[in-house]
Amino acid sequence: MNKLSKIFVAGHRGLVGSAIVRNLENQGFENIVARTSKELDLRDQQQVDAFFKCEMPEYVFLSAAKVGGILANANFPAQFLYDNLMIQSNVIEAARKYNVEKLLFLGSTCIYPKHAPQPLKEAYLMTGELEPTNEPYAIAKIAGIKMCNAYNRQYGTNFLSVMPTNLYGPNDNFDLETSHVLPALMRKIHDAKVNQVPEVTVWGTGTPLREFLHVDDLADACVTIMQRFAHKDIGEFVNIGTGRDITIHDLAKVLCEVIGYEGRIVFDSSKPDGTPRKVTDVSMINQLGWSSKTSLKTGIEDTYKWFKQNIV
Repeated sequence: MNKLSKIFVAGHRGLVGSAIVRNLENQGFENIVARTSKELDLRDQQQVDAFFKCEMPEYVFLSAAKVGGILANANFPAQFLYDNLMIQSNVIEAARKYNVEKLLFLGSTCIYPKHAPQPLKEAYLMTGELEPTNEPYAIAKIAGIKMCNAYNRQYGTNFLSVMPTNLYGPNDNFDLETSHVLPALMRKIHDAKVNQVPEVTVWGTGTPLREFLHVDDLADACVTIMQRFAHKDIGEFVNIGTGRDITIHDLAKVLCEVIGYEGRIVFDSSKPDGTPRKVTDVSMINQLGWSSKTSLKTGIEDTYKWFKQNIV
């Protein structure tokens, strides 16, 4: 990419897309194309085709997706499967049809089997059953990886796939009904502090281990990969994470410390935990010369500052 390359960031208002736009703008890229979901419904093949035919982007970051936590996945499984399949299929096909130089597809580490060995290596894809609570979303993302790979083989395209771990940061979703664990806990603990509630109840036992990556680190990795590498350099896909995990119990403690909440955290073991442990093997991305830079506490402080300025 050069500074005048036309770059389409699909999902530019979301957590990931907005971070990619920030990163590109900070590096001086001036020709970024974006559309809101009202302006361009990526689930509609005709709209997507017309957009690509008109704009002819050279590079595409495919970060648009329907996302959510355990509750949202449980309540809307058909939507998670349909919407994500349609979004990625339409964009990938249009990218091929209109000769996009390079496309980067963003998946999720929920693609890995529930009981895969830890840390998660790229080779563990499709070696066991998926976690039931997010299976529809995972199946859609696996289809996206396989689609990019198939297009590379059949059409000679240069479509890359990356699998980020659990993300957080500015522009995250803090809705308690649909958000992921870190922003949901941040919202719960903040509200408890403001309302002087003596305890906060958290789903599950608190023992599951999770890895968290600040979204600005992910954006840096995505732009680096887009600039430096071809699909042959990374194979089918590459993990992006920190390679370090933390229990939900300890995550809650860090959040309490940053937010300044002094009440009790109570775990409701009648609620699901999800996957017992999920941490990525990041040796491949490290060998390519990239590693995460933001510590968890620093990232949470940054995110809480944004939350207070923009959400409450």
